[in-house]
Amino acid sequence: MWKQAQSLFAEEEYDDSQDNLLEEAEGLCSLSPTQRLYGFGACCLAGLLCMLLSTIVFAIPIKFAVLFTFGNLLAIGSTVFLMGATRQLQMMFDPVRIYATSIYIGFVVLALICALGIHSKLLTILAILCEICALIWYSLSYIPFARAVVSKVTIRLFDTEI
Repeated sequence: MWKQAQSLFAEEEYDDSQDNLLEEAEGLCSLSPTQRLYGFGACCLAGLLCMLLSTIVFAIPIKFAVLFTFGNLLAIGSTVFLMGATRQLQMMFDPVRIYATSIYIGFVVLALICALGIHSKLLTILAILCEICALIWYSLSYIPFARAVVSKVTIRLFDTEI
């Protein structure tokens, strides 16, 4: 009887310790709204600063590409502080913007490959220009009807379709 009582209490203590571990893990990941805004601001500011500093080394396309791409990733990653990583990924891979996200990520990788792997200045500049266009198109996907308006304006101005 004594051993059965000990085993019951031991299981309860084990379950309590697991619950405490889960609560501690949630406490590590939770931020107050003020902390989230500070994190967003700091990360976004660091991204913008990297993009600004990249213009200083514009004559060296490889350094420019690395700084500019890192700044882009920091600026986009800053929204994780506002909505969380899971929600950010769900929104990025939403059927409405899956193509824009994929193209943007592809050009980010291509720019880094051209800069760090191939060491081609011309290809790096072309990849960065495509990355900027993909970033603009990706950003427009978050504004209702923005891509449709840009498409219509482009058709009227250039007599072509996107």
